[in-house]
Amino acid sequence: MSNITLFSPANVPAFARNNELSDTAKALTGGSVSNTKRISIKGGVFRLVAGGKEVAAIDDRHLEVIIVKAAPKVSRIFYAAKYDADNITGPDCWSNDGERPDPSASNKQAVTCMSCPMNIAGSGQNNSRACRYQQRLAVVLANNPSGDVMQLTLPATSVFGKEEGDKRPLQAYARYLAVQNPPVNPEQIVTEMRFDTKAKSPKLFFKPTRWLTDDEYEIIKEQAESADAQRAVVMTVAQSDGVKPNAPKMVLAGKPPVVEAEEDEVPAKPAAKKAKAAPVADAEDEPEVRKEVAKGSAVPAKKGKLADLVSDWDDE
Repeated sequence: MSNITLFSPANVPAFARNNELSDTAKALTGGSVSNTKRISIKGGVFRLVAGGKEVAAIDDRHLEVIIVKAAPKVSRIFYAAKYDADNITGPDCWSNDGERPDPSASNKQAVTCMSCPMNIAGSGQNNSRACRYQQRLAVVLANNPSGDVMQLTLPATSVFGKEEGDKRPLQAYARYLAVQNPPVNPEQIVTEMRFDTKAKSPKLFFKPTRWLTDDEYEIIKEQAESADAQRAVVMTVAQSDGVKPNAPKMVLAGKPPVVEAEEDEVPAKPAAKKAKAAPVADAEDEPEVRKEVAKGSAVPAKKGKLADLVSDWDDE
């Protein structure tokens, strides 16, 4: 019996169906293991990532998913250090509700997000904010509603902004569904995510493609209550990928760090210095500075059509 068959849900005994890692497992794995799977949009390509390693890249410019669950509020995330591919670190500070730092954040920058110096225009690159907005979703692939629940973390440019015809960022898409008669909930339909080919950094538009069947909807309701869905909407990318948390350290207020853009961002010309503005939600904030897996640690990624890749997803 192969490992895939041995550990498939149909073969898991009753005593192991609600397993959590035991002290023995934690001791032998070095303390923690992340099996969270997520969809990355790095480089303007849909990528399937497991445990911090890219296992597949999808050639298609669009991807159909079902939104299972969403974090109730837009979150925030801040990295103090300049990006270093050989020294991968987690975020220094983050907020799941966009109002106060998460209690587990190692280097909180302020008591509240609104009073934080990293939430001021000019604290990051090109007059942006060093602390980035993002929206976390739990999704499943539309052709496999009972499959893996995956995390999708969207940058501000994919969340905020106005619609352009049938091209809608996430919040505009949700509002479009809500004003239908009767109102439509995102978890009741298949959603197409498509890259904006005119954007300099990865940006998605969303549109509905079809209603779920009755059977699919029952599956999605169960998926929404799963532990995987809950983790997807509260964990940072670093936590999902199993990156060790940063050690607590002092960051002087008023001295913004150097924050480097992602590889998939096109550097803009240096902006003239401007007076610091009051913190407001800026739809043009650059995407989160995401820490990548160190060079040499990732498995060779597959490329191809989605239909050819999904069947291998559970084998990774």
